[in-house]
Amino acid sequence: MPDLSTAIMPVLESPRLTALPLGPGQMPPHYAGYGLLNIPATICQLLGAPPIRDHPPLEAALTEPLGHAERVVVVLVDGLRWGLLRQALEANLLPGWVRLAEQGVLAPLTSIAPSTTAAALSTLWTGATPTEHGITGYEVWLKAYGLVANMIFHQPSSFRRGMDALRNTGFEPDKFIPLPTLGEHLAHHGIKSIAFQHYTISHSGLSEMLFRETEVRAFTTPAQLWFNVRQALAEAPGEKRFLGVYWGAVDGLEHHHGPHDPRVLAEVHAFGWAMERYFLNALTPAERAGTVLLITADHGHIHTDDDPHFYLKNHPRLQETFHIPPCGENRLMYLYPRPGHAAAMQDYFAEAWPGQFRLVPAEKAIAAGLFGPGEPHPDLHNRVGDWVGLAQGNAYLWWADKKNHLIGRHGGLSREEMLIPFLAARLD
Repeated sequence: MPDLSTAIMPVLESPRLTALPLGPGQMPPHYAGYGLLNIPATICQLLGAPPIRDHPPLEAALTEPLGHAERVVVVLVDGLRWGLLRQALEANLLPGWVRLAEQGVLAPLTSIAPSTTAAALSTLWTGATPTEHGITGYEVWLKAYGLVANMIFHQPSSFRRGMDALRNTGFEPDKFIPLPTLGEHLAHHGIKSIAFQHYTISHSGLSEMLFRETEVRAFTTPAQLWFNVRQALAEAPGEKRFLGVYWGAVDGLEHHHGPHDPRVLAEVHAFGWAMERYFLNALTPAERAGTVLLITADHGHIHTDDDPHFYLKNHPRLQETFHIPPCGENRLMYLYPRPGHAAAMQDYFAEAWPGQFRLVPAEKAIAAGLFGPGEPHPDLHNRVGDWVGLAQGNAYLWWADKKNHLIGRHGGLSREEMLIPFLAARLD
């Protein structure tokens, strides 16, 4: 199967969400067949189950070579942007993945908005858009609890430690998303779901929130991971299964060293080598039979400089216009101006960072489809504030009361953040 990027890239670059003031180099999410949103319905389609929601599967050109499956293995490599995978393939660092591309399908997709892990994993494991599931970023204003919450660690955003501390407020992770999960949906149709998570996050609140009716199997190293995945394929011949693998090290390196640091490419190589050695090359014919493998990502990354001009603490006059601190993402932020201060907030952004942020009324962003189609979550309007700030170029707003340790960032709408890979093949 040829590389489909030449055919699909013009579709991804075509105008969408035209009511939004997008800037040069920005790529809005594609929710209608060429995006992360369409992977859950594709999983259901491959396994012969009805779609989990009303959103379509990936376009037929991406799925027809895969046929029907008894087992689907989805490997989500956090932060594996499209350009990074292409770089690794062209450098022949991933020969096993090159063979998968030759046998199956390789194409770019878009992430969702915001292009961030908490929102993207919620979409993957519910089949819902951020509009519907309400997980609208890394940090979210939860009005019912009176705080801004970190949606990865499930703790107040101001806390330095205390993972899952939201439980102390009465927060119940397994009830927080009021929608069926993919695990629940597949279980209803006789299909078992297993999530493979690093042991440090395998029993986190985020896992509890997303993995209802899903068995979680923890691992420590990549080698152990791939032995565990093979075991899950071998232990129940004839049983339909969905296996979801998450690997987070690439994203961590991009955040701390930047997306173009050689450590990042080295980690992609190391993860791919372990996958090839202990999984692809080690599968028995019985383990291969009826198995489809999908490799994708939640988002990409963009390089940003440590520039104090982007630190909110250095702009006290702007801080005075807010009645709730900014939240969401540093590159796609939710703003809560005090009554009567919206114009002053807009003027300050325009004066301090001319051309570097575009501010959109939140109602307009929702109506334009930025967060995807569907019935809005009952708390969506509170969670995305009164205004949405879209960072341009490499701009960001750093509001945390701690050292800015991020070089690579995501959450925004640049091509680097939005383009993710779809590499899929049958293994039999």
